[in-house]
Amino acid sequence: MRWTRNIRVAAAAAAAALGLAACGGGGDGGSGQPAAQSKGGAPIVVASFNFTDSQILAEVYAGALEAKGYPVQRKLNIGSRELIYPSLKSGELQFLPEYQGAAITTGFNAEAPKDAKSEHAKLTELLAPSGVSLLDYAQAENKNTFIVKADLAKQHGLTRISDLKKLDKVILGGGPECEKRIPCYLGFKDVYKLNASFQAIQEAGPRIEALRNGTITAVTVDSVNPLVGDPQFTALQDDLTIVPTENVVPAVNRKVLDERGPDFAAAANAVSAKLTTEELRELNKRVDSDGEQAADVAKDWLKDKGLA
Repeated sequence: MRWTRNIRVAAAAAAAALGLAACGGGGDGGSGQPAAQSKGGAPIVVASFNFTDSQILAEVYAGALEAKGYPVQRKLNIGSRELIYPSLKSGELQFLPEYQGAAITTGFNAEAPKDAKSEHAKLTELLAPSGVSLLDYAQAENKNTFIVKADLAKQHGLTRISDLKKLDKVILGGGPECEKRIPCYLGFKDVYKLNASFQAIQEAGPRIEALRNGTITAVTVDSVNPLVGDPQFTALQDDLTIVPTENVVPAVNRKVLDERGPDFAAAANAVSAKLTTEELRELNKRVDSDGEQAADVAKDWLKDKGLA
């Protein structure tokens, strides 16, 4: 199984990115002090992608492990799977909060099943040759979600993507990559058979402004985006499931799991058992909208759940 399309370039980029991350993100959560050794062994290296909720998740799992006495080093905000996966495979990175559907489709260029349990089984199989295992997946997920203005939804009775057929014309706004992906515009055309056109809008701000002023009909946002719960908008049900489930799941170096034992896995699984999409959306809002630090909101959540 191949991990990326351009593995050698990605591996080199990963090495550079990890060096920067070690200097910027640090293994100490910004405290300036090295991770304390406890329960034996070197610190477990916890990584994240370069977007908000991934960094929050890394802080949540890292904090839960630390609360149980495990030493942790953080390497956050590294980048995409093309950068992270080679180092996860080599063991340089050892613990990554992943998203099941995207890991299958982007990480392995494979088709994702339609439900979380089947995705977990397939991703487990795909990762096994690389010495990486999965722990329990959470109810929380971050996936493409399509929103329309609430007044438009009320006027035409729009609750599902299929309901967009009630409109004479649909314009979907999204990032340029959306146009050629089934979980986005291509799904609108080929699966839902909508009379839809596409407008590429790279940045989220202008995309939402175009939705507000009626230039476009619908936009794609992450399911943990605070706009999903905003009463000004209606999130449409993906009734034909063009978007795979994206449940959060820790991908962990198998050697680390073997060395640390069942208590280590249980500490991470306790996080997954309590983490919901709604809570992740609120944590995301606190960082992106309210300006709080990912480490701080993670600590608050762990304390609230009795995990720290």
